[in-house]
Amino acid sequence: MVDHRDPATRVETGRAARERTPLATHAEFAPSAGRTDPVTVLTTQEAGRLPELLPMRHGRMLTSVFAFYRGSAAIMAADLATTPNSGLPAQLCGDAHLSNFGVFGSPERRMLFDVNDFDETYPGPWEWDVKRLAASLTIAARGNGFRRKARAGIVRAAVGRYRTTMAEFAAARELEVWYAHADVDRLAPELTAELSKERLKRLEKVRTKARSRDSLQAYRKLTTSVEGRRAIAADPPLLVPVADLLPDDAQERFADDIRALLRRYRRTLPIERRPLLDAFTYVDTARKVVGVGSVGTRCWIVLLHGRDDDDPLLLQVKEAEPSVLAAHVAPGLRLPSRISEGQRVVTGQRRMQAASDIFLGWQTAMGIDGHVRDFYVRQLRDWKFSALVEEMDPTTLRTYGALCAWTLARAHARTGDRIAIAAYLGDDATFDEALVEFAERYADRAERDYALFAEAVRDGTIQAEASP
Repeated sequence: MVDHRDPATRVETGRAARERTPLATHAEFAPSAGRTDPVTVLTTQEAGRLPELLPMRHGRMLTSVFAFYRGSAAIMAADLATTPNSGLPAQLCGDAHLSNFGVFGSPERRMLFDVNDFDETYPGPWEWDVKRLAASLTIAARGNGFRRKARAGIVRAAVGRYRTTMAEFAAARELEVWYAHADVDRLAPELTAELSKERLKRLEKVRTKARSRDSLQAYRKLTTSVEGRRAIAADPPLLVPVADLLPDDAQERFADDIRALLRRYRRTLPIERRPLLDAFTYVDTARKVVGVGSVGTRCWIVLLHGRDDDDPLLLQVKEAEPSVLAAHVAPGLRLPSRISEGQRVVTGQRRMQAASDIFLGWQTAMGIDGHVRDFYVRQLRDWKFSALVEEMDPTTLRTYGALCAWTLARAHARTGDRIAIAAYLGDDATFDEALVEFAERYADRAERDYALFAEAVRDGTIQAEASP
């Protein structure tokens, strides 16, 4: 996606794109006359999911407009395809709302802040990610009761940070871009200048809590002793051991299938990490419910032991469906059919993140229903933690949104033509102001879509239940 010609030519590419698609046009959003009903989009997306879990998905989305927005990436993907397009691609997160950023542990045991969800990752116009982020800021700010002026300031700060960060990366050397990362410890001085003492205390609590969220902590919380051996504890419907899903005669066959999946998945790991996986042996599996938009997809946690019972590893094996962006990007950006959805997720994550989970890999496998599906694999927890957007005041949300925007710019600078994108954005606030307007317009649309969704629940078109 990057034309490695001389920088001057790449600058001209960005300026030519601005002539074709002026920055101010990104304020535009008007649903097309033939726009598909949002409830239809959601139910179509759910066609292959576990039907018994869909009411839980709907219940989680029903809790607020922001929760609905989190679960409706498919709706926005279709909407973004109708908006002005710069023609400058990058690797996209595909679902870059506020809650899909967070902290996690790097292989060097540093706490990093980065994008942490890649189910929808795909090549596409870089501005789609920025618009998804900007609209999420406005929707979250409305949900928190912030006035229009405060909302505009929050979006303006985030988009302005994206623009200035991209300009900095455009002037940087290739290795400087690749090595750039958001180390939480090194962010402390900037956050100290922005946040109140009370908020800084909360931040420190988050850092401490995140460091405790690892395989050992998950092991203690999610497993129990059964007849002298460790097994994953039942907590239905959120966590259901395979022993509760299959009859006795099918459980050992399923265990053999999981062992075979792990052997095949091993080949997708970097070669130096394969002996590490070999040091662990299979113990147990359970089905787990995760997220908001992902509820209903097949997600398993796999328990393995290393040296002994006090040396656990918990892997998450999550179904990878086609990206919601795939049907809407230009034909020249579509991935070849030989690339599985699991490989798509893993490759996108490795390209966009400053550092990725050491156990990140993929595999295609037959499920207990006899259908072949794609999966990706990662650690269940490795210092992973996301902020509670609903608890943020305007200053905190502005600071957090700007940090998310910096992270997104770094990811796009690694995977797209940072020089052309920076030249396209220019050095004034035209794009920033355009996205303030876009975010308000799209938040209006999201609120109307949420009302249609809630009406479909009330009239019984779709079923919803409160999530435990």
